[in-house]
Amino acid sequence: MTSSNQLLAGRRVLITGAARGLGLAFATAVAEAGASVAMADILQDTLHGAVADLQKRGLNVAGFTVDLADPQSIDVCAKASVQWLGGLDGLVNNAAITNSGGKTTEQLAIDMWDKVMDVNVRGTWLMTNACLPALRESGRGSVVNLSSDTPLWGATNLLAYVASKSAVIGMTRSLARELGGDNITVNAVAPGLTLVEATEYVPKERHQTYHDRRAIQRDQLPEDVCGAVIFALSDLSRFYTGQVMAVNGGFVMN
Repeated sequence: MTSSNQLLAGRRVLITGAARGLGLAFATAVAEAGASVAMADILQDTLHGAVADLQKRGLNVAGFTVDLADPQSIDVCAKASVQWLGGLDGLVNNAAITNSGGKTTEQLAIDMWDKVMDVNVRGTWLMTNACLPALRESGRGSVVNLSSDTPLWGATNLLAYVASKSAVIGMTRSLARELGGDNITVNAVAPGLTLVEATEYVPKERHQTYHDRRAIQRDQLPEDVCGAVIFALSDLSRFYTGQVMAVNGGFVMN
């Protein structure tokens, strides 16, 4: 996605899970819109390559390692990112794991449930907390939490992931009220099934279900979600908070 209007000129943004897939699409679009972007991910080699590619294009990005299952790693990443950026105006909590796919509720292992919750829910919470001092200082802070449309329609055989993304919606609403006094907006973006590496495990039948039941009947691509994220980070959304943007071509109408 190319932005000529520089909606995010001068913005300083941290994006987690930015090495590939949706996160990389967000990092690219946000940087193209004029922001400086700290790209965080656990996949160090993949992250290094993604950062190098964007830097070759003249975009102002840098990479930072983070493990969202490790509270200390989260604090180190947030501190280093804010230091490199010189402050923080926006946080995109994109990093997540899906590993509960294909299991019924009875087949789902407890340790997998805990792992998904530790990364997707606790990690989002702790990264937000770690960034709050800088977001408050910004005076125009924005938090964008990546949820999913799966809890909006009740996807089957994906229970831990669906529950985690439903929790992200609840946290978004609660945090929006807690942080409104600091002029920090908190919104969720809930994509539909998007063609990225992380969805390769999804059965062909579910891809077809999404395709056939969308109002716009085509595959959903990473760039389809970028506009919602840029909007939520920009001055266009300063009075927009606590909301869930379902970006799925009309599969679910929220």
